[in-house]
Amino acid sequence: MASKVSLKELLLMSIKTLTSNKLRSSLTMLGIVIGNASVITLLGVGKGAQKLATNQLSNLGANVLFVVPGNNDTRRRGVAFPRNLTLKDAIAIREQVPTIEQVAPQISSSQIIQFKSKSFSSTVLGVTPDFLTVRSFDIAKGRFITNKDQSTAKNVAIIGHELNNDLFLNDSALGKNIRIKDQSFQIIGIMEPKGAVFGSNQDKNIYIPLKTMVNKITGKDPNYGISLSFISIKAKDSKTINAAKFQVTNLLRQRHKIIKDDDFAVRSQKDALSIVTTITGGLTLMLGAIGGISLLVGGIGIMNIMLVSVSERTEEIGLRKAIGARDTDILLQFLIESLILAALGGMLGTILGLGTINAIKITTSLPANIETKVIIFTVSLSGSIGLIFGVLPAKRAAKLDPIVALRSL
Repeated sequence: MASKVSLKELLLMSIKTLTSNKLRSSLTMLGIVIGNASVITLLGVGKGAQKLATNQLSNLGANVLFVVPGNNDTRRRGVAFPRNLTLKDAIAIREQVPTIEQVAPQISSSQIIQFKSKSFSSTVLGVTPDFLTVRSFDIAKGRFITNKDQSTAKNVAIIGHELNNDLFLNDSALGKNIRIKDQSFQIIGIMEPKGAVFGSNQDKNIYIPLKTMVNKITGKDPNYGISLSFISIKAKDSKTINAAKFQVTNLLRQRHKIIKDDDFAVRSQKDALSIVTTITGGLTLMLGAIGGISLLVGGIGIMNIMLVSVSERTEEIGLRKAIGARDTDILLQFLIESLILAALGGMLGTILGLGTINAIKITTSLPANIETKVIIFTVSLSGSIGLIFGVLPAKRAAKLDPIVALRSL
């Protein structure tokens, strides 16, 4: 009568079998190690990209709306934006929309900045005093643009944190003069670090009065007058932002005499965050799927090696059956061997994946991260793959006829 083999004995036999051929066991685990490390790393990178985009969007300012010239079709086709968003539109929004708190019109232009023998390409922004509070910027040293600077079109400039380091190194920039388009501007302030938004480094920008920008840098549009790059609008609070967006849209449609498609777009921070979350979420899912395929390939590798192992251990299986081992004992041993390989490979892959994520965080600006529940799920998935792909070899081993298996002895 066949005697029952305990689970402990099966586990010990499985470990002994695997350690007796360390090279084969290591190579079998390699696919799972790489697959698991890929899943952990790629999901971590995807999560980091999502967090980076969210952090950058938070730099735009709280409860802020952005009015930009051109509609969605204009952006898709990549044609030049119309210049019909004007300073008069910004003034009308400030005076006629009750749900807003402040309005900050802006003109952007790429210019060559000169200081002595140094030259840099930088984005020059013509702004008003309200820009600072609407966009949640802070001054590190000096001061920002005042109403007097604006009304007199004074040649004063505030520079970004990084541009200050590039131009002046450790020296104080306040009071020094830089040249923009053959005009001399006195530096009156340095911005606190703000970071990048959608690939644009705000710490390398220069801010000058809007009136100075129009009079001395960009000039007026012959058809529209003072044409703006966009308008930043701060709503009174988060509850009124949708109402503010609706009111601004209706006002500009009336002012631009629009009957069909808008020639402008009003976007909120929430809109941008929703778009970015959708894109980065899809990216994370795709990266996870790529890693999952690697894990699947690792499972197939375990199945193939275990099938080869069954063929090589035919005599051993036949001998064990001949002395009383049951089909279930053989089945369980091969399943345990597959499970050990997959689980151990999953744990090693997790360690490798976490190490890669930490290396990415240290060497790049991407805040790659992975949640604990995802790690637990991935390791569990590795073990499950070992069981699933170990079933076929285990069944084949269990069904071997001991008489046939012992013929070659």
